[in-house]
Amino acid sequence: MKALVYHGPGKKAWEDVPPPQIRCPTDAIVRIDTTTICGTDLHILKGDVPAVTPGRVLGHEGVGVVTEVGSAVTSFRVGDNVLISCIKSCGRCKFCKQSLQAHCLGGEGAAGIGWVFGHLIDGTQAEFVRVPYADTSLYKVTDGVTNQQAVMLSDILPTGFEIGVQYGQTKPGDVVAVIGSGPIGLSVMMTAALYGAAKIIALDLDMNRIEQAHKFGATDAVHAADADWKAKVMALTDGFGVDVAVEAVGVPSTFEMATQIVRPGGHVANVGVHGKPVPLRLQDLWIQNITISMGLVNTNTTPMLLKLVAEGKLDVDKFASHHFKLGDMLAAYETFGRAAETKALKVIIER
Repeated sequence: MKALVYHGPGKKAWEDVPPPQIRCPTDAIVRIDTTTICGTDLHILKGDVPAVTPGRVLGHEGVGVVTEVGSAVTSFRVGDNVLISCIKSCGRCKFCKQSLQAHCLGGEGAAGIGWVFGHLIDGTQAEFVRVPYADTSLYKVTDGVTNQQAVMLSDILPTGFEIGVQYGQTKPGDVVAVIGSGPIGLSVMMTAALYGAAKIIALDLDMNRIEQAHKFGATDAVHAADADWKAKVMALTDGFGVDVAVEAVGVPSTFEMATQIVRPGGHVANVGVHGKPVPLRLQDLWIQNITISMGLVNTNTTPMLLKLVAEGKLDVDKFASHHFKLGDMLAAYETFGRAAETKALKVIIER
C-alpha cells in the first residue's frame, strides 16, 4: 500500500510499504477514506518529537471503513464507518478508568502513552491502518455526520476543548484569550462558548487567520505583531487581564505572551506542542496566584462533541480549506506547511 513515511528531520516520502496486519485479538484494520495533517506532524518533521523514528508512517487523524477485526473485537464489524481517535485506549488500565487515556498503560508502542499513531506505531496517512484496542479507540460515524466533519474529531476539536477550555477552567462570563489562530486555536474559540465564555480574544501574526477567527467564535482580535498588542488585550478586559490565556502555538514567545496577559488568579492553558525549553518567570508569577496547565488530549469528550456536530451545534466544516486525494499527499503537505501563503486551515485528504 501507499503511505507517507518519515525519514528523519525534513525528510518524508509517499511510498510503498507493507499493509498492516492484525497482531492482537483486539486489533482492527481500517481502510482510510479521509485523513488530514496536524501541526504536530510539522513538529515531527522539524525534529521536535525524537520518539518518532525514521520509517514511521505519519498521521493520527482518520475516518474510514473497517476491513478486518480481531477475534476479541465485539463493538465493530467489517463494513462499519468509523472515526479513529488520535489516542488509543485499552479501556482497562488505571489511567483509562480515570478518563486519562492520554497515559493509557496498554502496551502499544510504549506503555504509559495514548498517542501512538504516527508516533510509536504506524499512523493514518496511508491507505490502511491497524488500530489497537479497537473497541475503545474507534467511534462509529453517526448518521448525518460526514467523513469531513468526523475527521475534525480525531484530534483538533477534543484537543482544543479539553486542553484549552476544560484545563483552563473556563466558566460563564470569562474573558478568554487564544494565542494562535491555527486549527487548534480555532477549536478552542469554537468550544469556549460551550462553557459560557463572554469574550473570546484571538491573537495571531497572520491577518488572514485573525479574520478567520471571527467565524469560529472570536468576539475580538488583536494583531500580535503590533507593538501595543498587550495594551490592546488589556483594554478588552477590566484592566486586570484575561481569565484564561490559551497558548496554541508551541513556541517560547507565545507562552510568554500568555503569562503577560493573565489576571491574578487566572489560568494559563498551554495547548501547543513545544520542542524547545520555555522560560518560566516564577519570580513574577508566584505572587499572582496563577494556575498553569498543559497536557495531551484524552479524547474522553469525543462522544459528546460528536453529538453536537450531528445536531449542527458545531459547524466544523469551516475548518476544511483545501481538498486533496491520497495520492497527492506531498502536495497537501506543501500547502499545509505554507499556511501563511496558502491560507490553509485543515487540508482534507480523501481516498
